[in-house]
Amino acid sequence: MKRKLLFPLIAALLLAPWPVAYAHDKVMAMNTPMTIEAAEPAAAPQLNAYGYAIGGVTPGDLFHIDSSGSENDAFYTLYITNTDELVHRYRYMTLTIGIYVQADIDQWERVTWGEGETPRETFITLQDGMASFILPGYGKYKITIDKGCFYCYGGSADKSAATPDFYLTVS
Repeated sequence: MKRKLLFPLIAALLLAPWPVAYAHDKVMAMNTPMTIEAAEPAAAPQLNAYGYAIGGVTPGDLFHIDSSGSENDAFYTLYITNTDELVHRYRYMTLTIGIYVQADIDQWERVTWGEGETPRETFITLQDGMASFILPGYGKYKITIDKGCFYCYGGSADKSAATPDFYLTVS
């Protein structure tokens, strides 16, 4: 009985790394010009958390992406990196992510798919701390926080501990 299970187990262990290697090779093959830059701090979203406030978020830019030299669609993941600090300060925080494509110099339009369909709203919260989306190649994009709401447990003079920090990855 053990011999009959040994062969399938060895076969499964030998074949398991192949999908991982294929995905890695595919990402490496996408080695085309692309830049991601954090937006200027003055353009970043703002929130004013104090006392036991229920409030909103002033919209702002997070990242600028230039994939105009790449024909490949790319998978992006936006993270809140300091959720461990924020959960002690907020009962909830829900932020709406905006994705815009550059139509002309200093002119941005919401990303649309196929026949002009706008993608469904994408949210990032303290509960999940991340949101993912796919963007086509040959474009310049900006990732923003369009709106949001929160409930603060209490505030202090130290604003840096009360605001989310964002990180964007691409694969």
